[in-house]
Amino acid sequence: MINRELIRLKVVQVIYAYYQNEGKSVEAAEKELFYSLSKAYDLYNYLLLLMVELTRFADRRIDNRRHKLRPTYEDLNPNTRFIDNAFMAQLAANKQLEEFGKNQKRSWDDESEFVKRLFEQIEASDVYQAYMAKESLTYEDDRELWRKLYRTFIAQNDDIDELLEEQSLYWNDDKTIVDTFVLKTIKRFDPENGDGQELLPEFRDDEDKEFASKLFRNAINNAEAYRGLMAGNTKNWNMERLAFMDILIMQVALAEILSFPSIPVSVSLNEYVEIAKMYSTPKSGGFINGMLDTIVNQLKKENKLNKA
Repeated sequence: MINRELIRLKVVQVIYAYYQNEGKSVEAAEKELFYSLSKAYDLYNYLLLLMVELTRFADRRIDNRRHKLRPTYEDLNPNTRFIDNAFMAQLAANKQLEEFGKNQKRSWDDESEFVKRLFEQIEASDVYQAYMAKESLTYEDDRELWRKLYRTFIAQNDDIDELLEEQSLYWNDDKTIVDTFVLKTIKRFDPENGDGQELLPEFRDDEDKEFASKLFRNAINNAEAYRGLMAGNTKNWNMERLAFMDILIMQVALAEILSFPSIPVSVSLNEYVEIAKMYSTPKSGGFINGMLDTIVNQLKKENKLNKA
């Protein structure tokens, strides 16, 4: 699940914290990097559990209405399509997700008011109403409902973002990326796989894990050389006048450009320009793109850039 976009983001964050905390060792900072990445994977599972909890809330509400003192006809004969959703039944029974809940002791039990408000928003939506009114439903219909609901009510929800930030500082900037993985997971579900449906792994492979470690260590260990390249190409700018975050982002970008021959320069440039837009000044993206482009051209002329 953890892709290189997220790894780059976390490396920049952790190296920034490393320079702010002079007493921290490189080894301790690297442990912090991988812990931070593991928290992103926790968030992925936690958001999957949110969908399960919304269904359980709807089920409890139906049961409560059936057992009230004077139930109406609708209370006794509710439309149960939402709680009978086949995709959701498969997700709720998923062995990996169940194991996560047990091991991490994470659930939405303490957020009952939030879950209630979110369900009420979903219930009032056209997407929900259209689904509940269909004459017949397939597994694909059930899965598509949750893809739409997640994209509309969970992926773009400031209240959820605020709630998650309160629960973990590590989740501040993760949700947008993690949302894409949850949506990908929904799409991958196959009824044939039952409760053994595979969720996305924490790392796609050992290569991505090695990428994180190598990028982090090279960015720190070769900082002087990378900053020397920047200083030699600042023209009328004094390095001391550059925003520290701009310097840091370029430092990590140069570590990637010079350490990973198989990654095209254009890919690296685009990724770090986007990070600059998130973390630095409004003009930083253009400045960093221009500076790195100049440095890359210099390295090419000097035959110091090894790219496949």
